[in-house]
Amino acid sequence: MIVAFSVAPSGTPAGEPAGTGDDASVHTAVAAAVQVVRESGLPNRTSSMFTEIEGEWDEVMDVVKRATEAVGRYGSRVSLVLKADIRPGHTGELDGKVARLEGALDTLGE
Repeated sequence: MIVAFSVAPSGTPAGEPAGTGDDASVHTAVAAAVQVVRESGLPNRTSSMFTEIEGEWDEVMDVVKRATEAVGRYGSRVSLVLKADIRPGHTGELDGKVARLEGALDTLGE
């Protein structure tokens, strides 16, 4: 399966007075989530809005959970957006889907 997800904190982290956090930028929190994903060893890719990760259901969801928990340290609540492509028996689709798309675009251009 491939999961594309985006996770971000909001609110003031526990123990900090209101107004002391950087509400406009969440790059440090997102970096903490991406670090969890990259350390998982599963195939992954990060773009400006989502991180994609590929693997078996339980291992992917475990990484998403740990990434969400890492972001939770940066706010009093966490927003998680998740989209999954569940296709049993297929691996290498993180790159395979993009390769097939590029091939289709090449065909259209002929």
